[in-house]
Amino acid sequence: MKRILLLALMMTGVYTSVSAQELYVFTEPASNMPKKSIGVRITNEGMFNYPGYVSRTIPEVMIGFNKNLMMHAQAFFSDMDGKYRLEGGSLYAKYRFLSFDEAHSHFRASAFGRVSTSKRPTYTRDINLEGDNSGVQGGLIFTQLLHKLALSSTLGYAHAFENNDRQIAGMPQPKNMLSYSLSSGYLVLPVVYKDYKQPNFNVYLELLGKTDPSSGQSYLDIAPALQMVLNSTTRIDFGYRFQATGNMDNRYTKNMYLLRAEFNFFNVLK
Repeated sequence: MKRILLLALMMTGVYTSVSAQELYVFTEPASNMPKKSIGVRITNEGMFNYPGYVSRTIPEVMIGFNKNLMMHAQAFFSDMDGKYRLEGGSLYAKYRFLSFDEAHSHFRASAFGRVSTSKRPTYTRDINLEGDNSGVQGGLIFTQLLHKLALSSTLGYAHAFENNDRQIAGMPQPKNMLSYSLSSGYLVLPVVYKDYKQPNFNVYLELLGKTDPSSGQSYLDIAPALQMVLNSTTRIDFGYRFQATGNMDNRYTKNMYLLRAEFNFFNVLK
């Protein structure tokens, strides 16, 4: 009976030790959340490259429509412009179009798209569609699971909408941005998987980069992270990103921590 329950959980996509290590902290994997499920996230980002500390809070709702299609809806709040306020929102959709499965490994490929709005003024050439810029983005994600190790790469292209009311004279006016990432996740605990209620402990290392095609300016960040998954439904993330190399000035995310709590509800949609 126990084996039957474990197999059923894996088939419906519930977080098991086989796939928990691809729940990346700073990027999305090519895999989707289980169908007919809803996830709720609350993320806090703190940035230290200002004259003083500032933070952003991102409440988020995720819906798994089926095994191939899911969507996120986000809102952005921060005190980055003097007082804590609603900055804007974002819709993100991901479609898995390729999947190869084996006993303890799989390969996934997905396409994603995002549309965002923000009322923040522009101070930097970097395009960040999670709070700082209005625009659209599209791209591809490839994820390979090899037992306890998961590797993923993302390639995206973003276009920022022009808004003369928020453009600041003398400041960069970003238009297009190429983004790329390489992420790795490793399942540390449990050593032997016995029950889906066992806590999962994962470690991550992600490389996050962007290039502005018009100026050639770019950067590459290193982002280590830790993660705990409880009862296959609750997830807690903590990570920090810092610049390894680059020449893009005045970035908001240059030195930033991320703290997140996520709660998942399965088989709640008809």
